[in-house]
Amino acid sequence: MLIIAERINATRKPITAALAARDADAIRDEARRQADAGADYIDINTALSPREEKDLMVWAVDIVRQATDKPIAVDSADPKVARAGLALLPKGSAFLNSISGETGRLEPMLELVAEFETRVVALAMDDRGMPNSVQDRWRALERIFAATDKLKIPRERLYVDPLVRPVSTNPEQVSQVLAMIRRVRGEGGGAKTTCGLSNISFGLPRRGHLNRTFLAMALGAGLESAILDPLAPGMVPTALAAACLAGEDAFCINYITAQRQGRL
Repeated sequence: MLIIAERINATRKPITAALAARDADAIRDEARRQADAGADYIDINTALSPREEKDLMVWAVDIVRQATDKPIAVDSADPKVARAGLALLPKGSAFLNSISGETGRLEPMLELVAEFETRVVALAMDDRGMPNSVQDRWRALERIFAATDKLKIPRERLYVDPLVRPVSTNPEQVSQVLAMIRRVRGEGGGAKTTCGLSNISFGLPRRGHLNRTFLAMALGAGLESAILDPLAPGMVPTALAAACLAGEDAFCINYITAQRQGRL
């Protein structure tokens, strides 16, 4: 399973402070620790303020590249900010987080996906807002597919996010998300799936139990990636064990390697 590490995000109070102070040591430390824990990509979100976001993205990408050779996910809703970050990275190496089927958002971001040959998180939503059913999600995804196919962006570079919602207020959404993961795997023409994992437990105590359990369930349904905190206790071992049991880790090589590296 591909892990996109979420901790360098301006919504987190320690990162808010680090970005405001241009604390390079704090950002480097976050990047290194996530890489050492098993992250495949380091996500960078610098949306501290619209005025500062672009300059901070350029600064943070440079700092993270000093800390680790893990590839980067550029996380911004602003095409200008995303372009500034992607321009610093080798073509074909990065993730763009994210696109959706919303009018005015899809086309400018897809230009970046095509130009920089990125992988991309594709949110399964459109102008009708947050989806409730698999049908709602699939309708939005078909609009995205039409646009990516027109630009000849390979489906394999799309990681569909079915939009996980808190189980505390939307318990019925768990089954819808799992069903959407299965449908993308079966009918997505090579598209993959990812999700913002921790959304599932928002507002509930001992969130780690729910996050880990949902991750195992989603991997069983065919999830191929997740945006998560690799430093959360037990998270990476759960991901490795679930991938192993789901048949996604041939001969359990990744699981065995992680044990030898002390990551279990």
